[in-house]
Amino acid sequence: MLPALSHVDSWIFDLDNTLYPAKADLFALIDVKMGEYIQGLLGCDPVLARETQKRYFIEHGTTLSGLMHHHGIEPREFLDYVHDISMERLEVDPALNAAIEALPGRKLIFTNGDADYAGRVLEKLGLSDAFELIHDIHACQYVPKPDPSGYDALCKIHDIDPARAAFFEDMARNLRPAKAIGMATIWVNNGSEAGNHDHHPDFIDFETDHLTPFLADILGK
Repeated sequence: MLPALSHVDSWIFDLDNTLYPAKADLFALIDVKMGEYIQGLLGCDPVLARETQKRYFIEHGTTLSGLMHHHGIEPREFLDYVHDISMERLEVDPALNAAIEALPGRKLIFTNGDADYAGRVLEKLGLSDAFELIHDIHACQYVPKPDPSGYDALCKIHDIDPARAAFFEDMARNLRPAKAIGMATIWVNNGSEAGNHDHHPDFIDFETDHLTPFLADILGK
């Protein structure tokens, strides 16, 4: 084990564009569904719907959070609609799955998506049994990363010592609160949309463009 991470006994992973390559671009499918939803909600054209979606994503952390804040939507209805997509773009990475299994200690998912969607993604990736639990947007009371409250709740509810945890995430800004409470932070910088937004080296311990070889390296394989 890489000495800098040898103390870790809780391995926390973001889901989308972290456990699979950003080039799979599931968000392109979700974007279409979000656009449809916003067009129906606001009665607007596709251009304004996309502008609204992206603005809410940047300003509020997720499009959902912006829609709840500005329009008072019901979150479960939105999440069910936008996550009703095909998973055919995803592929099993046997080397990644083996490396995750080899990590000593607990393995958890912390996502701004919901558990039902995350479960479908994990099943397609061959990782259904790899993680102890999924801490999702419902568990965060619909307050998304990078708000610190979700990180605090994750640790409190699931008895995680942040000083003995590592967090893997493709959105650099979502690592800041993790670092602030003592987690080791790994930025999976693989081309996610706005992945480098608010990036700063002060809250990033490690950076990789591909999770699979990075895990192999820290495991000494």
